[in-house]
Amino acid sequence: MGQRDQFRDDPSFVGKSYNSLGSDPLTNKLPSLPHGSKNDLAGFTSVVYSLIIINKAGGLVFHKDFSSPLNKLSTNDYLVLAGTFHGVHAITKSLTPSALGLPASQRTGIEVLESSNFRLSCFQTVTGTKFLLFTEPLQPNVDSILRRIYELYADYVTKNPFYQLEMPIRCEAFDRGLRAFVGGR
Repeated sequence: MGQRDQFRDDPSFVGKSYNSLGSDPLTNKLPSLPHGSKNDLAGFTSVVYSLIIINKAGGLVFHKDFSSPLNKLSTNDYLVLAGTFHGVHAITKSLTPSALGLPASQRTGIEVLESSNFRLSCFQTVTGTKFLLFTEPLQPNVDSILRRIYELYADYVTKNPFYQLEMPIRCEAFDRGLRAFVGGR
């Protein structure tokens, strides 16, 4: 998943990438961060609005609001959002041009949806679980934030002997880890 920090409304930034780590202007790739370090993003401030986790069947298994100037959604709205995004993701995956020569296993669906009020970034695991992160539109390093959230998920949820895959996540240690990571940003 590539870093996409475009200033859409400012003509002086059209086609240029913005991020505080200094991406390569030709490839728009971020420099490597030390993997697994809890301080991968130390010193960077972020505004994360909410996190949604969707299972491989498109069901909502977790949602958490952190700070949101966006309208509050009901639980039913989150369920509809999860199912709708799952369908749109599947459709966009099938729309990947075959001229690119990618095998079906390497095609990806929608990764980033940007608006003037928020950015929705999607990280899909090998097992089909999708992590949707709502952030401010110009938030740098979203890929690193999603990677760290996935590490928290792997450590606290999948290693929990009482958690059943594809079921709603009710893990206090995961909640505490998320609050410490996102809240401390």
